[in-house]
Amino acid sequence: MQRKGTTPTTLDLFADEAPQPPATDRIGPQSFVFRGLALPLIDRLLPALEAVLTRAPFRNMVTPGGYTMSVALSSCGQFGWTTDRNGYQYSTIDPQTGQAWPEMPQVFMELARSAAEAAGFADFVPDACLINRYVPGAKLALHQDKDERGYQWPVVSVSLGIPAMFLFGGHARSDATQKVPLFHGDVVVWGGEDRLRYHGVMPIRQAEHPQLGEQRINFTFRKAR
Repeated sequence: MQRKGTTPTTLDLFADEAPQPPATDRIGPQSFVFRGLALPLIDRLLPALEAVLTRAPFRNMVTPGGYTMSVALSSCGQFGWTTDRNGYQYSTIDPQTGQAWPEMPQVFMELARSAAEAAGFADFVPDACLINRYVPGAKLALHQDKDERGYQWPVVSVSLGIPAMFLFGGHARSDATQKVPLFHGDVVVWGGEDRLRYHGVMPIRQAEHPQLGEQRINFTFRKAR
C-alpha cells in the first residue's frame, strides 16, 4: 500500500491486491489520488450511471483533425463536452439526441464535492461531468483540460472498472510524466497551480472487472462556466 506523500510509479496494475482505503497519494503540490474514495458509493453510482447512459449513450467522437477517438464519451450535468471537425466545446445540448444532457445524479455531485474538499477545494460545484468508457487498447493522449471558462476550480476524476495507468505531466507537453496506477474506486483531484498540467491514459490492458466487465469507466467533473 502506498503511504501518504509517496508517488506510485511501479505498482503492478494486476497485482492480487490493489491499494485499499484509506490511503492518499500526493502527485503534485495541489494534486492527490484518494484510494478507494468512491467505493462506499458504488451501489448508488452504478444505477445512476446506467440511468444517464439510457438518455445519453456512449459515442466515439471525431476530433477536429478527423481522428475517431478510441475512448467513448457521454456527459451529464448542465453542460456536456463535445468534439467534432469544428473543434472542442461545451454545449447544453447533446448533439446525438438533440436534447439537454441528463441531470447530474445527486450521488455524482456528492462524490465530486467531497473529493474536492478533501483536496483543499471547498465550495466546488461542478456543472459538467464527462463520462468516458475505455476498453482494452483504448488510450488518451497527453492534453490539458482548458475548455473551461475559468481555472480556479479543480478537475475531479473517478475511476471505475478495470485498472488504468494515468500519466500526469507538467505544464509543457514535453515535460516528464509520472505513471500513476488507478484502480476501481480511486479518485484523482488536481487544481490550483497544477490545474493545467498535461495528463493522459496509457493503452488499457486486457482485464475483467467483476461488476463492469472488460471496461474502465471514468467520470471527470469540471466547472465549465
